[in-house]
Amino acid sequence: MPRPFRFGVNLLSAAPAAEWRAKCRRAEELGYDVLLVPDHLGMPAPFPALVAAAEATQRPRVGTFVLNAGFWNPALLAREVATTDALTGGRLELGLGTGYVRAEHETAGLPWGSPGERVNHLLRTVEELNRLLGSDDHLPRPVQRPRVPLLIGAGGDRMLRLTAEHADIAAFTGARAVPGSTTGELLPVTAEELDERVALYRRLAADRAEPAELNLLIQQVAVTEDPEGALRPLLSHVPQLSPEEALRLPIVLAGTEEEIVERVLALRERYGFSYLTVLEPAMEAFAPVMAALRGR
Repeated sequence: MPRPFRFGVNLLSAAPAAEWRAKCRRAEELGYDVLLVPDHLGMPAPFPALVAAAEATQRPRVGTFVLNAGFWNPALLAREVATTDALTGGRLELGLGTGYVRAEHETAGLPWGSPGERVNHLLRTVEELNRLLGSDDHLPRPVQRPRVPLLIGAGGDRMLRLTAEHADIAAFTGARAVPGSTTGELLPVTAEELDERVALYRRLAADRAEPAELNLLIQQVAVTEDPEGALRPLLSHVPQLSPEEALRLPIVLAGTEEEIVERVLALRERYGFSYLTVLEPAMEAFAPVMAALRGR
């Protein structure tokens, strides 16, 4: 039996308290399972935003998607995680990644480091969180035991190994950083390239006692009779792709509601993605698709 679907929405835009709570309640009304917040300068601070999201809602879990590990000292992060898990009633899911926007580190006055150094720091962060939050002596204490569920966003070989060893949820972006970019510019990966990444992860995770949940971040959703027209803004950023190639990208869901439903089912069949995350601008558009997929 395939794993049941879960759906998350990544809330990108800061808002005053009443507007933030209303947005979170609307996501709950639409049926989203997880309310997520990223970790970028210029966007909401993750942990207070998640506490407010949990206070405004009853059912959804809340999570970081994903924390930039380079912004965080592990001991201070353990305090944030434990406090947030307690204040949200054990609804927190912790998402971690290495970070990919060099300019943000420079603005914050934090070291950027080589790719290997950033992976090393993420590994130390995971190990320290496990040690600290797994100890009965650590205060404050999280609600969830043996730990808060851990999601790791990964793409490279070493990160996939780390994810296979430590993460409850393996998150794939379906994109890769543009070489030399300091602003986090990304290029989408093809369906075949994602096949290879997921296959490598599965080999690395073959000895796990429990299989991880697999997540995919969807970058664009367009419920439309004219999918090629809807993708013109994307094609202006990746002119090397034809409209047909863009429609086949795993991170793009464009077409009629029925076509997108079938596309999501195909993503689960091909890759094992049962947990999909959409971005805030697609929250309303994706809701009918999500409803149609319940129980399938």
